[in-house]
Amino acid sequence: MRPTVTYFSDSLCIWAYISQVRLDQLALEYGDRINIEEKFCSVFPDARAKTAANWKDKGGYEAMNNAFQKMTIKFPHISVHEDVWTKVQPRTSSSVHLFLKAIQLLDGDAAFADLPSTKAIRQFRTAFFADARDISDWKVQGEIAEELGLNVDNIKAKIHSSEAAAALDGDLKLAETLGVKGSPTFVMNEGRQVLFGNVGYKLIEANVEELFRAPNADAASWC
Repeated sequence: MRPTVTYFSDSLCIWAYISQVRLDQLALEYGDRINIEEKFCSVFPDARAKTAANWKDKGGYEAMNNAFQKMTIKFPHISVHEDVWTKVQPRTSSSVHLFLKAIQLLDGDAAFADLPSTKAIRQFRTAFFADARDISDWKVQGEIAEELGLNVDNIKAKIHSSEAAAALDGDLKLAETLGVKGSPTFVMNEGRQVLFGNVGYKLIEANVEELFRAPNADAASWC
């Protein structure tokens, strides 16, 4: 059986946006040897309240955006629009995750990098951070889906049937069970190997290699 790497993230988390390239590289190097699962954790259920409180004494949304702009210097593979959080302030990541979960339910059989949901998750992050689009808004979600060539009616059906809500709840419950602290988090080896936050690719790679050296699920990892 292939080892499984589960990636938990919140769509409004800039660290998950930064880490996206590492997940893409993981899929490129190990996609034919491991199973990669993308799941969601809840960091910004009430995004405006959380960001306002966190940045209230630090200069507000202007300071928040300035901090993000500085990140683009350290991590030049990302782009952050000047309107992110200053003018465009999504209400919640929950609606984003529900929409994306519906897309996951419609995924067919394909390599991880080619799955519609994989492309959608990346496009949603880019739409917010790079293009300052309010991805918590249903209209914007539909627009992005159409841009990707996805059938919005099929996505809507998964949401209206509550299948997407049930699947999203499963993600949140699993995150709680595994002790996921935030976004992004890589979980491997049935929860024995957990990498949280801004973790470099070499460390991720080392943990994946350990999965091949310790095929016995009952054995503790040396990592």
